[in-house]
Amino acid sequence: MRTTVIYGSDAGGTKVVASRIAAAAKGKAIDVRKAKVGDFEDCDLLILGSPTYGLGELQCDWEDSGLALIDAAQLDGKTVALFGTGDQFTYPDSFVDAIGILYDRVAARGARVIGFTATEGYEFVASAGERDGHFLGLALDEDNQSDLTERRIAAWIKQLS
Repeated sequence: MRTTVIYGSDAGGTKVVASRIAAAAKGKAIDVRKAKVGDFEDCDLLILGSPTYGLGELQCDWEDSGLALIDAAQLDGKTVALFGTGDQFTYPDSFVDAIGILYDRVAARGARVIGFTATEGYEFVASAGERDGHFLGLALDEDNQSDLTERRIAAWIKQLS
């Protein structure tokens, strides 16, 4: 299965996570600043990732060009999975909101989103990345639960395949 991970990252934390996910999925990781429409289309599994900034904002490279790439890509029927990084204790009202923003965008384009995960084991108040008691993808907190990241990635990749 050809897997492409496209991510946005300012400080580098989400880039590291994207690389780990790509390695686990035997795929490739591409910074959204360097991505082209074909990168969204030319794979069997498209994984998108972003940190959540401020009070629930998408990472700036997604805002600047990534969302336009999603809108230009043929995603109807495409299998997409999402991951987000955030800090559940500092931002408990917007933990991994970026997953929800990306979910809404790709779902509106006809993508089939997979890889929902349980909210158990996290302490947050609200998240746009959570619907019906599940995260819309893989939620990672590298600030407070980095010791769980490897296990969470492995379980998620197994779920995706």
